[in-house]
Amino acid sequence: MDTASGDSGEDGIMTAFPRLVIAGTESGCGKTSVASGLMAAFRERGLTVQPFKTGPDFIDPTHHTRICGRTSRNLDPFMMGEEGVQKTYVTASAGADIAVIEGAMGLFDGIDGSDFSSTAHVARLLTAPVVLVVSAAASARSVHAVVRGFRDFDPRVRIAGVIFNRLATTKHRAMIAAEEFVPPLGYIPLQQGPGVQSRHLGLVMAHESDGMQSYGQVVRESCDLDAILAVARGAPPLSAPGCAMAKKTGNRAVIGVARDNAFCFYYQDNLDRLARAGAELRFFSPMDDHLPDMDALYLGGGYPELYAGEFEASPCRHVIRDLAEHGMPIYGECGGLMYLGRAIRTDREYQMAGILPACTEMTSRIQALGYVKGTFSGPAGFWAGGSRVLGHEFHFSRTVCDPDARFALRLGQGTGILDGNDGLIEQNTIGTYTHAYFSDSFCEQFVAAAEAFRGIR
Repeated sequence: MDTASGDSGEDGIMTAFPRLVIAGTESGCGKTSVASGLMAAFRERGLTVQPFKTGPDFIDPTHHTRICGRTSRNLDPFMMGEEGVQKTYVTASAGADIAVIEGAMGLFDGIDGSDFSSTAHVARLLTAPVVLVVSAAASARSVHAVVRGFRDFDPRVRIAGVIFNRLATTKHRAMIAAEEFVPPLGYIPLQQGPGVQSRHLGLVMAHESDGMQSYGQVVRESCDLDAILAVARGAPPLSAPGCAMAKKTGNRAVIGVARDNAFCFYYQDNLDRLARAGAELRFFSPMDDHLPDMDALYLGGGYPELYAGEFEASPCRHVIRDLAEHGMPIYGECGGLMYLGRAIRTDREYQMAGILPACTEMTSRIQALGYVKGTFSGPAGFWAGGSRVLGHEFHFSRTVCDPDARFALRLGQGTGILDGNDGLIEQNTIGTYTHAYFSDSFCEQFVAAAEAFRGIR
């Protein structure tokens, strides 16, 4: 097994660490399949692969995690800050032989038409070489104009190689291979068959399909793995800030975390920060399990609408409502917001926990997509008034609130639940459409509230 020298001194300088970014010319060019295939192919060679995904995506990382056996992390400068991207990268990569970072959208697509938080931005922060995935499905020689444009667009980004995807025939390949502007690292033929299916929020989750795993064979047969490894190993030493993150001594409280096929959208950094703040995390399914002994509850996003019947039939929703009425801290985001309301309307109306004064109805069109920036306010709870929230929203539902509904989060950027208001509250429960990237201070407040509830119940 090849072993990377990933040691760093007190100054945070990485002596060496193989890494590469798999970027695309656009969304839909096949970079998720290529990135996943490379991860699988490297694993087959006996390498320990640390996966990453740029941007706020929850779904692609589940496929990475299943392939690599290591939790895929998001790298997002908007939510994490530039230093946060570097810290997460360095910390998560410890013990790995190579890091594979899948990009989002097109290489240079950032926020509001800018470069900020683009895949290129992340590549620069990590001084990582880029392998560009180009779909050649509807062109031949013209792809070189695209490659040359990407190569020259930003000289701060090093495009070290290109993988041509969706080639129709061997003649098609020969036509493209006749010229070269960036070293070709692979020629992948058009794949037949269903592949990995999609739904309204993107690809299906990893627990629903093994399709991405199969791309390991495709990449192994169609790409020059030795050349790609050489690109990764040619990445320069990485200068990164110190990354010591101490955990508080002992567990101060237990936070139940709903995690199953419905509640499956979580940033691993959020869970890690809660644990470092002193929380013992107990994972369970509100569909199938008895509620664990806990002092607070965290309900992430996902697909509660697909399992609304199971949630309605489960006794968990009644127990959770009773705990909420006694003041237990509860935080729900997107799917969690939907579950904490009175009902979800899909083919019919399904009864939910009934804690928040609202009902959610599924819609055929997207209701919100993009980054969120807001500030906590409103009545005091485990959220501190005036503290900043950064995150993302993406949903095909509408939450209709009672006229006297109260909100604890005012958005300066984003849609939220109603007119820029998010964070619907009742008792010590809050539900948001925002998928927030937790700050250390928020985690401290949430754990402290759980600890206080533990002392009075």
